[in-house]
Amino acid sequence: MNLPSLQEARKRSKEKTEVVYLNQTEEKIVDYKKYFLRTYGCQMNVHDSEQIKFILESLGYMETEKLEDADIVVLNTCAIRENAHDKVFGYLGRCKHLKESKKDLIVCLGGCMAQEEVVVNEIRNKYPYVDIVFGTHNIHELGSLIKNTLHKQDIEVYSIEGKVYENILYKRDSNITAWVNIMYGCDKFCTYCIVPYTRGKQRSRRSKEIINEVKSLVNKGYSEVTLLGQNVNAYGKDLEEELSFAGLLEEVAKTGIKRIRFVTSHPWDFTDDMIDIIAKYDNIMPYIHLPLQSGSSRILKLMGRRYTKEEYLKLFDKMKVTIPNVAISTDIIVGFPGETDKDFQDTLDVVNYCKYDNAYTFIFSPRIGTPAAKMEDNTSLKVKEERLAKLNELVNKYSLEHNKELLNKEVLVLIEGISAKDSTKLYGYTDTMKLVNVEGSKDLIGKIVKVLITDAKSFSLDGKVIQNK
Repeated sequence: MNLPSLQEARKRSKEKTEVVYLNQTEEKIVDYKKYFLRTYGCQMNVHDSEQIKFILESLGYMETEKLEDADIVVLNTCAIRENAHDKVFGYLGRCKHLKESKKDLIVCLGGCMAQEEVVVNEIRNKYPYVDIVFGTHNIHELGSLIKNTLHKQDIEVYSIEGKVYENILYKRDSNITAWVNIMYGCDKFCTYCIVPYTRGKQRSRRSKEIINEVKSLVNKGYSEVTLLGQNVNAYGKDLEEELSFAGLLEEVAKTGIKRIRFVTSHPWDFTDDMIDIIAKYDNIMPYIHLPLQSGSSRILKLMGRRYTKEEYLKLFDKMKVTIPNVAISTDIIVGFPGETDKDFQDTLDVVNYCKYDNAYTFIFSPRIGTPAAKMEDNTSLKVKEERLAKLNELVNKYSLEHNKELLNKEVLVLIEGISAKDSTKLYGYTDTMKLVNVEGSKDLIGKIVKVLITDAKSFSLDGKVIQNK
């Protein structure tokens, strides 16, 4: 049994990151048994779940979307906000009731929550029916943990700086778009963020391995890749004699993949070279997620963000001038400890200036172990909720304005599948990451088609297919 340690998770050394090449083979151990996998959180968690699926299916399990049919349940969790915690613990309650009637049910909890001391202590004390707890650093060990389970709680969570694993195999959710990890962890230690503790230190994959993975996806017919990292544009800073993120973007563009995206960026690490490369290559999509977090320089300093409002806006303007047709989205936190009405107004001022295409907005959620959790917070929840509502009203206004700009215009859309809300329609995304619903036959799935936009809503567009590309 290995338990997580917040103190250990803080540590950073100057030692080179070890690269481990996996031999990911699992012996089949079950027949006609089913797994239920529930994923919370960011794109990195979604991609981790593709690895988990591969392991489970190699063991012989088949996926089910119905919890009651499962022989094994895996919750791949997120630690960013308190409501994510609450949802997971609520779901564990459902698993408890199911286990009362299915004694052999295996319940597993993995992901970022598993890296938190307070969570694991609560699991040990209040959730004895959870069989396996594993962390972000040892997903590849899940097969062995399942094989060896005796229905006695086994916790294997490592609070370490982390390694880079290669030869990871995935059961990908799509054969059109794919996630590609280019780096893991983060060394920024923003005062509100738990990720540096749950994911370990910043460690980049070698560019050769990344390019080979992208080339393999091209050969398999994939149209789009999204390069993933907790701080993706800091890629390569931890390696000697490696490409910068700008250089990596250029090499990925040269593979011929039709579309390239990346998330998530930190403004402090965004260079002029990156902007120039994005502008240079047509297959690097003109869509950038650029988290603001706050429009107040005072709050940004308390957050440990390493830039001012003025520096952020200078970067924003440079992107708008240099990258044709660029769309920019952002993240914003309201109610950070000490945020005044003036600080909040500064945020609204930035939103009014930038007129973001989209924004993900949140009320500050204290995470145990982070510096911000210890800061004095005198703002009531009611005020925070009022600020969030006011911010969202503004964000939605500009999102709708941007979408209306596309009315009666022709855009290229990568069709990804059948709409979840209307089975008679297909859905896809523009180069600027706008959701488009169209009528058409299933043979359009996987193709980039020209679409005439006929209707614009705050968060989606409707269109008519004009021709295939």
